[in-house]
Amino acid sequence: MKNQKIILIILLILLAIITTAIKPLFPQDQLLQHIGTFWLLILLYYDIKKIQKWSGFIGIYLFTILHIIGARYVYSNVPYDEWFPFIFDPIVINERNHFDRFVHFSFGVLFFPFLMQWIKRWNLKSVGKTILITWLMIQSMSLIYELLEWNLTLMASPEDANTYNGQQGDMWDAQKDMTLAMFGSTIMSIYYFLTFKILKK
Repeated sequence: MKNQKIILIILLILLAIITTAIKPLFPQDQLLQHIGTFWLLILLYYDIKKIQKWSGFIGIYLFTILHIIGARYVYSNVPYDEWFPFIFDPIVINERNHFDRFVHFSFGVLFFPFLMQWIKRWNLKSVGKTILITWLMIQSMSLIYELLEWNLTLMASPEDANTYNGQQGDMWDAQKDMTLAMFGSTIMSIYYFLTFKILKK
């Protein structure tokens, strides 16, 4: 399992390098965007050393792929409607690019297994408490990220801050992002709770 995970991480690093180095669309923003990639790779390494299970690793791995895609297009320009026109052409949507919304929802879903496995190491002896603390951690991490984005707007130029934050003119962007992360983590909380109840019978 360990060797397989290491190979997957190497492939992930290659993906980040390729999508960044080959004809970068926003070269001036790539370093800032990939700060998140760096921390996600640290979490994957931690998983190999401490947790050693697949579900949490796969969740963080898939989220990292989404982030790498978002980093290449600085989130606000991901051409998902061009990649999947058969899905989006028939749907009437506004002009906003919703890829960042999807990633915040995915954060709530994909981070949940990893955090659950980490919190299980605390030996709380209560599935309900483990699920609740995991859910609360997702909300806390989402809030901290939005606060970091807000601080960036204070330190960076207006152009750089808007590019990184991906607000696209929406003054409620942070609140909507946190709501989507909460929604994703709530779905996972219900899933884990129901799974535990079914297995317990």
